[in-house]
Amino acid sequence: MRFAAALAFLIAAFAAAAQRPEPPNGILLVAKPSLVDPNFRETVVLVTQAGDGSTVGVILNRPTETRSEKSREPVYAGGPVMRQVTLALFSAGDSPRGPAFHVTQGVYLSMHPANIDALSARAGQRLRIFAGFSGWGPGQLQRELQLDAWFVLPVTEDALFRDDTRGLWKELIEKARGSRAEDKNGDRLRS
Repeated sequence: MRFAAALAFLIAAFAAAAQRPEPPNGILLVAKPSLVDPNFRETVVLVTQAGDGSTVGVILNRPTETRSEKSREPVYAGGPVMRQVTLALFSAGDSPRGPAFHVTQGVYLSMHPANIDALSARAGQRLRIFAGFSGWGPGQLQRELQLDAWFVLPVTEDALFRDDTRGLWKELIEKARGSRAEDKNGDRLRS
């Protein structure tokens, strides 16, 4: 009963926050090496914020052995909240049918079945499937940032959809610390 009520509330919150046409609203949180919480140690989290100030995210670098039944894509452990709920991060030329957060240009995050079911049928779709998500109440993430637990970086499609995420955390730690730069062609340079 509690789960059903929580899930209904979450779907309503997603729908209310995601139905309004909004500008892209995503950042990357990169766990600092000092962050020892096992839920977030050495993670890269895509985060978006609802209008009420609550923050929702998915962990980009925790693939599981499980594959999505419909798309055969790997399922990622999105976070410690409601691990039985499926979310999809996807690229789309048009706005999705159901409620979705607009993460960056042409990229959306959604748990709405109308979006997830439609994605599974598209060949070549840039898609990432998550079981569960990460969430922070109003003001909670701001407190964690003040405690210096995270680096904050802009979203890039490479980080969102890369095939092999094993080195993603280390790469973004180096970037956040300024030890990695890119030339005009996007090639990595050591500084």
